Amino acid sequence: MTSLDLVVKNVRVVRPRQPTVERLDLGVKDGRFALVVPEIPAGHAREVFDGRGLLAFPGLVDAHTHVGIYAPLADDAVTESKAAAMGGVTTMLTYFRTGQYYLNRGGSWRDFFPDVLKLSQDRYWCDYAYYLAPIQSLHLEEMEMLAVEHGVPSFKIFMFYGGYGLHGRTDDDAQRRFLMLAPDDSYDLAHFEFVMRSAARLCQRRPELGEHVSVSLHCEMADVLNAYTKLVQRDRSLTGLRAYSAARPPHGEGLAVWIAAYLAHETGCRNINLLHLSSRKALDAALMAKAIFPHVDFRREVTVGHLLLDCDGPAGAHAKVNPPIRPREDVEYLWQGVLDGHVDWIVSDHACCASEVKGARRPEDDIWPAKSGFGGTEYLLSGVFSEGRRRGLAEHRIAELTAWNPARRFGLTSKGDIAVGYDADLALIDPTRRFVVHAADSVEPGLHAVRRPGAHGPGPGDVPARPPDLRARRDRRPAARTLRAAAGSASLSVVEVVYWGL
Repeated sequence: MTSLDLVVKNVRVVRPRQPTVERLDLGVKDGRFALVVPEIPAGHAREVFDGRGLLAFPGLVDAHTHVGIYAPLADDAVTESKAAAMGGVTTMLTYFRTGQYYLNRGGSWRDFFPDVLKLSQDRYWCDYAYYLAPIQSLHLEEMEMLAVEHGVPSFKIFMFYGGYGLHGRTDDDAQRRFLMLAPDDSYDLAHFEFVMRSAARLCQRRPELGEHVSVSLHCEMADVLNAYTKLVQRDRSLTGLRAYSAARPPHGEGLAVWIAAYLAHETGCRNINLLHLSSRKALDAALMAKAIFPHVDFRREVTVGHLLLDCDGPAGAHAKVNPPIRPREDVEYLWQGVLDGHVDWIVSDHACCASEVKGARRPEDDIWPAKSGFGGTEYLLSGVFSEGRRRGLAEHRIAELTAWNPARRFGLTSKGDIAVGYDADLALIDPTRRFVVHAADSVEPGLHAVRRPGAHGPGPGDVPARPPDLRARRDRRPAARTLRAAAGSASLSVVEVVYWGL
C-alpha cells in the first residue's frame, strides 16, 4: 500500500541540536516529513530515492539575499533561486527597499509591496520571503500592516545610506535621490530610532508576533566611511580589496554596532539582528553590547563570503562588497567566533552582479568605480561544510547555523529540521568528493530541472496575524535530482548536493 509520496532511503541524518548522526529513511507525505525511522519499505511510497549513505541536512534557510537588485526582479528570481537550489538552499529571505535599483521607485509600501509579490509569483524555484526597509517616514506607520497582512517580520536599516553611497562616496543630494526621499524625510540616526520605536510598538500591540518581529541592521557609519575613503584615495599606497577595506574600516562597523545597541535599549526594541559582521572589532562590539544590554536579544550574522575570502585573494574588484572583504586575521577571528558559538547564523548576502554590470571585468580593475555585491547562495552549504569541518565545526552545528537558527528567528516554524511535521526540505551532500569552483559551472546553463506545479502558498491577503511562518511562499519547484554544488575558490570537501523542496 503506497501511503507515502516519497521515501528517501539510506541517508545519514544531520539534525540541529543533536550531535549524533543516524542512518535513517525519510518518508514524505504532502510536502512534509511523515516518517523518520530506520527502515521504510520501498512499497510504501510512490517514489523511492536511494540516498547512498549521503549526509542529509535540513534544506538551508539563506536568511540574507538581495534578489532583484541588479536585474529585473522577475528575471532575477528565476536565476538566483536556481543558484540557491543548486547549493541546497530551499528557502531564500530577500531584503527589499524603495528607491533606486530594485523597482526604481519610491512611495508607500501598501502600493509598492503588492507589485513585488506579483513580480515574484511563479518565478522562484525555492521557497522565498521578503524583509523590508522603512526608508521614508511614511513607512513607519506601515510596519504593522506589513507584519499583519503580509507576514513581514523584520525591518532593515542601512546605517550608512544617509551619507554614503552603495558603491562609495557620494554627495547628499545624490544620496537623497538614490533613496527617493520626500522633501521632509531624513535617513539618519533619528529615523533609525523611529524604526526601532515602531517595531517595539508593533510588538506591544501584536504580542502574538513579538517573538519574530525584529530590526536588522547593516552597521557602518557614513562619517567614518567618508573620512577614510578620502584618506585612502589620496594615499594610493593601497589598492584593490585592501584599499576598500581600509576605506571602510572595522571600527566604523564597531561604532555603528554600539549606536544600534544603545538605540535598541533606549527604544525597547528587543529583537536586533546585527548583519554580516565582517571583522574582529565588529564581532567584539556585538558581544560587548550583549553583555551590557542583556535584555536585548541580539543575533549575530556572518556571511560565507567573509569566511571564505580575504582581501589578498585573487578575486580583486570582483569581490567588492559591503562591508568589505577583510584581511586574513579578521577571517580567522570570525571562524573562531563561529566555533565558540558567538555567531547565530551564516548567510550568503547574495547580490548577483554580473561582470558586465559590475564595472570590473577583471579582478585587477579599479576597485572604486566597481559596483558592490556578488553572489554566493549556491556555495553556502558547501563552503561552510568544507571550511567548517576542517576547523572542527560539528555537522549538527552547521545545520543550526544554516537552517535551524534563522528559521526560528524569522518565524519559519516548519523549517530547519528533519523531523515529522516539518517541511520536507532536504539537502544531501557527499563529504568524500572534492572539486574546484569554476564560474562556468555556476547556475543557469547546466541546470535542467522540471517544474512541479502546485504547492502554492498563501496569497498576500491570506496571511493571518500570527507568527509569520506563512511568509515563505511556494510557487514552482525544481524536481528532486542531483545537482552540482560549489564553494569558494579552492578545492573543497563536498561536490554533490541533492535538493528536495516538495
